[in-house]
Amino acid sequence: MTTGTDEQVDQLYQVFLRFTQSMTPHDAVKNLQLFGADASIIRAVRERHDAESLKIRNLDEPSSVFLDGRQTWYTGPDMENDRNWPALESTMQRKGFGSENVASIDKSSTKIVALLEHPKQDTFRTRGLVVGFVQSGKTTNFTAVMAKAADRGYRLFIVLSGIHNTLRRQTQIRLVKDLVEANPGQWHQVTSETHDFVPPPNPKAFFASTDQRLLLVVKKNAAVLRKLRTWLANAGEYLEDCPTLIIDDEADQSTVATSKINPLLFDVLAKFPRVGYVGYTATPFANLLIDPSVEEDFYPRDFIVNLPQPDGYHGAEVLFGRDLLDGEDPADLPGGHDMIRTVPDDEVADLKPRNKKEASTFQPALTHSLQAAVEWFWLATAARRVRGGGNPHSTMLVHTTTETLVHEAFKDPLLSFRSSTLARLERNDERTIDRLRSTWERETGLVPSAGFGEQPIAFEAVLESMSAVVRDTRIIIDNYRSTDRLNYESGPVTAIAIGGNTLSRGLTLEGLVSSLFVRAVSAYDTLLQMGRWFGYRTGYGDLPRIWMTDELKEWFSHLATVEADMRRDIDRYMHNPAETPLTFAVRLRSHPKMSITAKAKMKSAVLAHAAYGGTLVESRFFDVSPGGAEILASNAAAARSLIGDAQRHGVRETPPREETALFTQVPHDDVKAFLLKYAFDERSSDGDRTRLIEYIAKRVSKGALGQWSVAVVGNSRPGATTLRCDLGNEVAVRMVKRSRLGHHSDPVLDAVADIKTLSSRRDETIDLVVDGEDIGSRDQILGLRNAQRPDQGLLLIYPIEPESNTDRAGRVPLAAPTDDVVVGVALVFPKPRPGTSDSDVEYWSADLSNVVVEEEDLSVLEQDDEAA
Repeated sequence: MTTGTDEQVDQLYQVFLRFTQSMTPHDAVKNLQLFGADASIIRAVRERHDAESLKIRNLDEPSSVFLDGRQTWYTGPDMENDRNWPALESTMQRKGFGSENVASIDKSSTKIVALLEHPKQDTFRTRGLVVGFVQSGKTTNFTAVMAKAADRGYRLFIVLSGIHNTLRRQTQIRLVKDLVEANPGQWHQVTSETHDFVPPPNPKAFFASTDQRLLLVVKKNAAVLRKLRTWLANAGEYLEDCPTLIIDDEADQSTVATSKINPLLFDVLAKFPRVGYVGYTATPFANLLIDPSVEEDFYPRDFIVNLPQPDGYHGAEVLFGRDLLDGEDPADLPGGHDMIRTVPDDEVADLKPRNKKEASTFQPALTHSLQAAVEWFWLATAARRVRGGGNPHSTMLVHTTTETLVHEAFKDPLLSFRSSTLARLERNDERTIDRLRSTWERETGLVPSAGFGEQPIAFEAVLESMSAVVRDTRIIIDNYRSTDRLNYESGPVTAIAIGGNTLSRGLTLEGLVSSLFVRAVSAYDTLLQMGRWFGYRTGYGDLPRIWMTDELKEWFSHLATVEADMRRDIDRYMHNPAETPLTFAVRLRSHPKMSITAKAKMKSAVLAHAAYGGTLVESRFFDVSPGGAEILASNAAAARSLIGDAQRHGVRETPPREETALFTQVPHDDVKAFLLKYAFDERSSDGDRTRLIEYIAKRVSKGALGQWSVAVVGNSRPGATTLRCDLGNEVAVRMVKRSRLGHHSDPVLDAVADIKTLSSRRDETIDLVVDGEDIGSRDQILGLRNAQRPDQGLLLIYPIEPESNTDRAGRVPLAAPTDDVVVGVALVFPKPRPGTSDSDVEYWSADLSNVVVEEEDLSVLEQDDEAA
């Protein structure tokens, strides 16, 4: 093609893009033909547009899956002629979003708009889902989507904003500032900051003009939605020429499996011949379990988009850590910042009533944890004032129950504590100042400011601002009965907010630095949404602290793993063009004490993966308190006994590498006898002795797991100098090192060592022939096992050096109280043969026809032992 032709293509392509702003790409091509353009040039224009569309659709970030054959049409904003996106981009830059985050929002919103239908399409009903993180900027993302959709011809925008007035109001204010005020002549807001939807007269008049964009921000409330449905019905034929975008914020709440809200939402959707519905949520568990065969529902049949975690975001894994996923190096897995403080179990009864009946007379106590949380709030707020800049607000959250009477009961004790603390500060009470100094020095030592790029602050500077902070602190009760709500619109706020549901979803608590949270709700989505401490902490990333029970901490860590697992499921399938939301189901890990979502929302869920089959179970936690010595000794004796049984009843093989021992054809009775003696720590939830033994018995009754391989895995690294351990029967190997996560200050927590991961993928092949085979993934290892030992299990014994010194960041020596050996155990279970069943649910997914679900890979990479 000549240069002149290239120039002609460039010129005509710009004309084509102008056309697509008011018509579909198909009609734009017809218009080019009317211009009499050469057929070869028009073909080149179409090819360029197809290539640009494909580039947008296949962006690595945000990752997505979408309906087979779905055409993308939007290739990005036109900065010369668009009005809404350029204005929003300028606003974000003024707010200091940072160039990388603005670019990420631009990219992700472009992809989402491209996955919608062109507004000039004759009829369409798109249903998509966007998965973000709690408090991560989902509102900013859907505002960008709305801006770009408005620039391309979508006219009516309905934002379904949760179920509480506070969130609806907050969303309305943000959208008005970011969209309406930037282009006031182009927008008309049907709802306002003070009023949810009130039907205006003559609805047809609102839709007669094609120039204005209409904005409605409404609660998912039955009465409100009925009024909206009726109002839209009265607009009649005018809706036919009104491309509509419905944004469902908190799409897992009330939208799914509710007898009132769900049908009303679908009735609203059905009013429009041209409508796109996009659900936004950080907890999509319910949305991903909807039955897609039900037309009157909101399964994301057209696309699922997985937003990337933004820069500077503090999420669940940053605060709580998580388990290892397949393919991850244990050395690279963050253990979570040391920001969680334990509320002892014996304090919980003083912070919340045991039941609803007790709530009316319950009087909370100012427990040690609550005092510590409040004093830290004052210290951290004073430090932020010394630093200056950033978010002007500072908030503390107290969330123990939904009972409004209990919220009120907290107010007087906290007011009294504020008064007494202020009086002690003003008279320079030595004991108070010494205690605060000790707290400040301990906490800043545990979480150094340098790790967040912040300057350290001396206690004396903090103390100078303390009295003013305490004096400024308001105690605010924020629930559906209260009138004194959090309001960040009228100047800087310094407040301790006490509440329940109104503070637990969607609402942003500005400048949150201290939280006391003991409300144990066991549904994944409900609990994760209550984590108001997730989000951005620019300028004070080192200061947030959370007080909660150990059980809640473990649950949040599990949720961090569920999140990472779920997102990687989406990522894995985006690279397979044959997969769509209707041919694969995202799988969600189960938990022995937690439910994924409400039972009503799981009616269509099915087993995607059963327990133990194809999985690895390993010891991760060890009691290293002085009292744990007896357990460690008993476990070592159990290992020696098993090796003796394996020597007598099995076949000793030539070890595959140095510092190992291998026995095959070991009877299952010997393995069960070992499990009866070996004690997994109670925190190793998948190492339940009874459950493991029952599972093996069930598989044995079906002709599997009758024989086992038993291996001892020592430190085979060249030059390793770890101590040697004699396990009897001529099995003597060098011990491995397994250090522990190391930033707990609580002596109770220090008693339990978390090594995070024990085994490596290479170890799982110790009884297999792998010459020339690729063992890069867990699926490949399972394939080898199914081919060579389809009905045999593998039990790995790891002799761990008791001290296990380390210089790895974020870890400390194991320091176990024994002069013998710490025994770690891993069990590898083959997948059941086709046609046989397993037991105990591990994963749930939506029930999809022709679903293609790969088995989850729970293996881990090798943790290199460190030479002493």
